[in-house]
Amino acid sequence: MYIIKQLRRKNNISQSQLGKEIGVSLRTIQLYERKDANIPIKNLTKIAEYFGLTIAELYMHEVNDMGEAYTKRQPFTKHGSVFYPLEHGKYLVMAPLVLVEWHKKYIQSLQKHNLSNPFQGGFIIDFLADEPHRIFEVSGDSMNDSSLEAIPNKAYVLGLEIKKESLTRNNETFWNQSYILVCENRIICKQLTGYNRKNKTVLCHNLNTSPEFQDFELPLDDVLQVFKIVKKQL
Repeated sequence: MYIIKQLRRKNNISQSQLGKEIGVSLRTIQLYERKDANIPIKNLTKIAEYFGLTIAELYMHEVNDMGEAYTKRQPFTKHGSVFYPLEHGKYLVMAPLVLVEWHKKYIQSLQKHNLSNPFQGGFIIDFLADEPHRIFEVSGDSMNDSSLEAIPNKAYVLGLEIKKESLTRNNETFWNQSYILVCENRIICKQLTGYNRKNKTVLCHNLNTSPEFQDFELPLDDVLQVFKIVKKQL
C-alpha cells in the first residue's frame, strides 16, 4: 500500500525498522509497499497499530492520498460490519474476522447464542448486500489447485451468509461455487456441487486433486452457517 511508504517516511522509519517492529523481513516490507501488494490481515493490523491507526483509517488514507477521493457520506453499520462509502459505487467493508485460532471459539459462541469476535478485516466491495458479511481465515490446502479459483492455506475470504435451507432447493446458481461451512466441530472451505435429497447432505468438492483430499457428503444438519465466498485475499 502506498500509504505505508508515506507513513514510514513521515515518521522517519526505515523499511528494515518497520519490518523488525511487525516481525517480517526487509524484502516483505518492500513487497508490501508495492501498489498491488497482498498484505495478510494479521500484518496489516500490526502496521496500523504501529502507526496509531485502524485498518479502516489505513484504507481511507490510501484511497485519499492516491487522488481517488472518497465521498463525504458517513459510514454506517449493518449486521456487525461497518461500511465506508467510496466513489464509483464501491464500499470499504470492515467485517468481523474469524482467524484460524478462533474457529473453535466462534463455533462455541454460535452454539451459546453469544457471538463475539475481537478482530476485523477489510475488503473493497462493488455492491451492498442484505446478508451479513464475515471474513474467515482458511485452514489447509484442500482448495488449492494453483488455479485462479484456488483458495490456499492462510488465505482470507469474504463471505455473505445464506440460509442453509436454501441449498435444499437444488437451485443451479448455488452449485460449483466456493463456500465457508461453519459446522458443529470445524470450519471448512469447500466447493458445493449439489444436494442429496435422500441423504439430506450437501456434496463437498475439493479443488486440490491430491489423494489426501477426497470429496464427501456433509449432513446439512451438521452445518450451523453457510457463507458464499465473494472475495479473497492471499
